[in-house]
Amino acid sequence: MADPVAEVVSLLKPSPSISKFVTGGGQWLVERTELGSPFYCAVVGGHCLMTIAGREPMVLTAGDFVLVPKIFSFTMSSMEPPPRGALAQRLEISPGVFRLGDPEAPAEIKALVGHCAFGSDDRALLVSLLPEVIHVQGEDRLMALVQMINEETRADRVAREMVLHRLLEVLFIDALRSAASAKAPPGLLRGMADPLLAPTLRRIHKDPGRSMTVETLAREAAMSRSTFFDRFRREVGVAPMEYATGWRMALAKEFLREDMAMADIAQRVGYGSTSAFSVAFNRHVGMPPGAYSRAVAAAA
Repeated sequence: MADPVAEVVSLLKPSPSISKFVTGGGQWLVERTELGSPFYCAVVGGHCLMTIAGREPMVLTAGDFVLVPKIFSFTMSSMEPPPRGALAQRLEISPGVFRLGDPEAPAEIKALVGHCAFGSDDRALLVSLLPEVIHVQGEDRLMALVQMINEETRADRVAREMVLHRLLEVLFIDALRSAASAKAPPGLLRGMADPLLAPTLRRIHKDPGRSMTVETLAREAAMSRSTFFDRFRREVGVAPMEYATGWRMALAKEFLREDMAMADIAQRVGYGSTSAFSVAFNRHVGMPPGAYSRAVAAAA
């Protein structure tokens, strides 16, 4: 069966942009806005405060790992933040090594911090299927992966970019594995934790070209239409056919980037003709498939 989590991460095309080792002492605060990029942090030692917009502050201590796939505002600070508006103290000691706060104060936090980018044109849809924030504790594999990314970023080795891309994909998948549970917010992870919905999600991903309706999906899940529809929307966060169409269009974009024939794409994503596919693609994306292909080629 298909693995929806692995496929979503693969289509997102995460690529590293910044990796740094950060220490902090005294009073300090760093803030990122909604214009930021996906972010992760592994606390090596000490403690700090993380405050994400709309959420209660989190105390991070040694062994904590945080991944923020979505782009929104948050701050990280000492346990007693400086007054808002105070001049930030930030010093780059050496390439990729930063000191926050009073350079003479004892270090109260040591952390590996990274930012990344998503190469997918459909990242808004794909990211919406993931938790807004992943916070796990005591996962040695995640800490080791962040350390490997940091070391690889510093080195000038053969195939460095390929290794970094693969390490980042593994980091995302391991983080999602660690967070997967019925307690996750509505989205792909919570749907995959539901024993009645996980097979449906796998079927949608395994064979997006097959004919499917809410009725056929409900029958395969051994539920009534209304029960299945309500359960899917509650656990995954979107209606069943909205999810299926979104996944089909995400794949169609990828196939168009690969310059696949239009008739083959239509068949592979569940449309009986190129015209039906073109209408659906235009409605979902806002431009016909041909125009999308030309725009991709021009951007390349």
